[in-house]
Amino acid sequence: MDKKKILIIDDSPFTRKLIKDMIEEEPDLEVIDTASNGLEGLKKVLKQKPDLITLDLEMPEMDGFTLLRFIMA
Repeated sequence: MDKKKILIIDDSPFTRKLIKDMIEEEPDLEVIDTASNGLEGLKKVLKQKPDLITLDLEMPEMDGFTLLRFIMA
């Protein structure tokens, strides 16, 4: 079975690391990349096509709600 590809989008380096460490404990999940704001996250979503995204709602440049609207459009 292929691993599910996950993109972590959060402005806190500590939180990104914490989420990454938890995800990597699961053998069927793989963190493919991280982003520190919504704008960077949008670029990575469009380029890498992750299966799952963890998304912080309050971030600089583009908040999580705005990013989600772009992804869902």
